[in-house]
Amino acid sequence: MQKSILITGCSSGIGYDAAHGLKARGWRVFASCRQPQDCERLKGEGFESPLIDYTDAASIASGLGEVLEATGGTLDALFNNGAHGLPGAVEDLPTEALREIFEVNFFGWHELTRLVIPVMRAQGHGRIVQNSSVLGLVAFQWRGAYAATKFALEGLSDTLRVELRGSGIDVILIEPGPVTSRLRQNAIPIFERFINWQESALREQYEANLLNRLYQDNGPDRFELPASAVTAKLIQAVESPRPRARYYVTIPTYFAGYLRRILPTRVIDAILARL
Repeated sequence: MQKSILITGCSSGIGYDAAHGLKARGWRVFASCRQPQDCERLKGEGFESPLIDYTDAASIASGLGEVLEATGGTLDALFNNGAHGLPGAVEDLPTEALREIFEVNFFGWHELTRLVIPVMRAQGHGRIVQNSSVLGLVAFQWRGAYAATKFALEGLSDTLRVELRGSGIDVILIEPGPVTSRLRQNAIPIFERFINWQESALREQYEANLLNRLYQDNGPDRFELPASAVTAKLIQAVESPRPRARYYVTIPTYFAGYLRRILPTRVIDAILARL
């Protein structure tokens, strides 16, 4: 019987590559997007593409309902993936901005996951895969909002994994690190809407560091991998008989995990402050 997977955030990057990668392996892929035009584009590529916007509870329910109607009420795997960034110093983050990024990167994921769990309980099996980040392991400068959502995701997923032990449902975290995507470009309008860096006490640091990284396309990062590297880990997560709790993808993620195990926090802080 063909297995089914719902993947969110499939308009580009990791989600788009994952949709194609799983389809090539024989999965029935529901490649969801938050914009109708992206759903139509993916339908033109042969996908079933429900509209799911993490900030809209109605679209989450209706999108999943569309999937379950198509499968007869079953779903083998969920890959929570869609997210956006908001660069800026923590002291310059309006609370409204933090609420907004949590809606997209965390609360919407929780909403969809809660709706999927009863389906998987009823069928006696399932895989819930969360696309986390190296920023769910360590906190880099200027990335406080994004790191906060990923640290929250790590804690929620670890707890859920323990609570679902013995249910047949596995909860798995993928930790990408630097992967080719449009995360930087998509963050620019959000940064411009919320961060008043010109009036910040850290204005000189914005000008010396963050603005160049944000606005200049300097090519791939030193350790950057293509989105297919994440897809390879996703395949392991959904097809392995005994999946791991976490899959690291890039060298920085392996390095961050290693630092957390062996070094005091103050030493880690000193290392990260130089990056």
